[in-house]
Amino acid sequence: MAAVLPLDPGVEAPAARRARSRKKVSFGKYREIIIAVAFFLLFDLGVLVLNFYTSFKIDQDTVAINLAGRQRYVSQRIARTLLELDAARAADKPFKPETLAELRGGTKIWNQSHEAFKNGGTVPGGDGKPVFLEAVTSPRGRELEQAMDVLWKPYYARLQPLMADGFSREHLADALAYSQANNIKLLNVANDFVTETQAIGGSRAATLRMVQTGGILLALANFAFILFKFLRRLQTSDAAIEAANDENREILQAVREGLFLLTPDFKLGSQLSRSAHSLFGRNLAPGQDFFELLRPLVSIKTMTDAKDYVQLLFAPHVKEQLVQGINPLSEVEAMVKNRLGQDVKRHLSFHFNRVQEGGAVRHLLVTLQDISARVELEQKLQSERNRSQKEFDMLLKAIDADPAMLRQFVARAEENLLAVNDMLRSTSAAHGEAAVLKRIDDARRSIHAIKGDAGALGLTTLAAQAHAFEDELGRIAGGAGGDMGNALLALPMPLEELLNKVAALKSLTGLQRAPAMPVQGGRGYNSLFLDMVREVAADCGKDVAANVQVGALADLPTAQGDLLREIGIQLMRNAITHGIEAPVTRADTGKPKQGQLAVKLVRAESEWVLSVRDDGAGLSAPRIRRKLLELGWYTAAQLENFDDRQIVSHIFKPGFSTAATVSMHAGRGVGLDVVNANVQKLGGRIVLASTPGEFTEFKVRIPA
Repeated sequence: MAAVLPLDPGVEAPAARRARSRKKVSFGKYREIIIAVAFFLLFDLGVLVLNFYTSFKIDQDTVAINLAGRQRYVSQRIARTLLELDAARAADKPFKPETLAELRGGTKIWNQSHEAFKNGGTVPGGDGKPVFLEAVTSPRGRELEQAMDVLWKPYYARLQPLMADGFSREHLADALAYSQANNIKLLNVANDFVTETQAIGGSRAATLRMVQTGGILLALANFAFILFKFLRRLQTSDAAIEAANDENREILQAVREGLFLLTPDFKLGSQLSRSAHSLFGRNLAPGQDFFELLRPLVSIKTMTDAKDYVQLLFAPHVKEQLVQGINPLSEVEAMVKNRLGQDVKRHLSFHFNRVQEGGAVRHLLVTLQDISARVELEQKLQSERNRSQKEFDMLLKAIDADPAMLRQFVARAEENLLAVNDMLRSTSAAHGEAAVLKRIDDARRSIHAIKGDAGALGLTTLAAQAHAFEDELGRIAGGAGGDMGNALLALPMPLEELLNKVAALKSLTGLQRAPAMPVQGGRGYNSLFLDMVREVAADCGKDVAANVQVGALADLPTAQGDLLREIGIQLMRNAITHGIEAPVTRADTGKPKQGQLAVKLVRAESEWVLSVRDDGAGLSAPRIRRKLLELGWYTAAQLENFDDRQIVSHIFKPGFSTAATVSMHAGRGVGLDVVNANVQKLGGRIVLASTPGEFTEFKVRIPA
């Protein structure tokens, strides 16, 4: 904490003295510019007032011009309606109401407008709304208005009897006679009056142009004076600033960190270190908004937190040491461009320190560092710890597993992996693409079976590793691996890692020293299958109750039992992922939210029968048809030649799956392919029964 020294009351504090001195110098230095700006604003205000007043008068003149034109038009309408009324009288026909209404309305409007032009007043406008009309003040306008008054008063007096019903023919004849004798005179005077109102409006428009032109010229002259003074001051200031900047520039060029000042309005200061540009991945400029620079680098939440944090630092009452630990930018992951313009991921660290004067926070000094190397090392250490923990968890799970089952799994997995290794070692692109793809498919089946057995035993790390290897094989089989020869060269490493995992399990079970033992009783298999059902159902977000009775697997020869166990695991996975619906879907269709799965292995005379039945959605032949069309296996015309039974049989084809996405448990089209291959190895057959919306049942029959 900084020490505070007592000051003599009569001695002015240095900071206050500097602030007062700056104010004096600033005002004296820019006094001429300030006065010029004040005159500029005064000119603008004067021009604005004159523009407003003149525009207002022009608007009034426009109203007068329109109403004067209406006077001329109405006088003609009055004369015409008098002629129409006289024609009706001569033909001894009744007067039309609309003609009378037009005569009376025109007379009233003409008289109102005439009085308004003489004395000022409110009259109906062209749209029927009231408008205020000022009295005509020009000498020529008053003269014309008096002339119209002389002609209109006798005319209006003769029209008055016609304003009410029941007027006589003599009244009509008198008004018509006056109209015919004086209408041309009245029209000529009205025309001259329109010309006069137009001339008045034109003179006001000319006045407005003169005011605007004069104001603009004065403003430009004043602006030129301000610009001249400002440039002279700027030259003097630039010389002083450049001398100071040279020293700062040498320092900022040398430091490896990004250094810059941040103003209270979150703008970059004028001085930036050279490293700041490369760390941000773009050229920076003083005055740029700091958070706009951050926006493409960090998430919205981090941006919001950073704004709050920086605002806290600019609040002088907040202790800087207390908020250092909540800096949201102490470590951020960002995508920035390198020197070649490529996007690279970096980990950046921002640190903020206050620059204070007189108790106020003037700036924040921002130090930016690239901590990617440190973060990468930490991530590698954490990844290694996680990997070790997963392997340790897998070993603990293996210890808890049934020893006999684990030994059987290890022996079969090692055998299959070595077979896959031999298969891949003997495979090369020179053998032909078809032969290579055939061996890749065989390898995928073996790895898929290992993944299923590992998942059933709870060896999730091994299952995930097998899943990743199956991914790689799938990419090669699908043509996504690019050059097939190079793609095959990438397979030995993940295969070796799988073999190492199996070797670790083999060491744990002591298989080097003890022969494999059969599973004692059938409860171990039932428990194994039930655990697998719970795991797969949880991963798929489904609620499944399983009734498993596969204890007879213990009575089968080892090779036959292993294949049949693989078949059961694959069929159970298939039932949970594809057959049984999600709880919400089941509830919508009126089914219980909990799906039912029944798995049973029984001996029937001379054969073993493994049945897997679920009460799910069943097999949909139309859906399988659509999928076959999407895969491009057949055309629409070819599919029309297949019946539903032939269509459904395609679920056993390699690579066919109706799953929308690939997951740990479905989507590759390998599961039922493994089932079909194992059934053929056992010399058995598959019986499939399904009703859409109700159930699906697979029965595998193999000779005893």
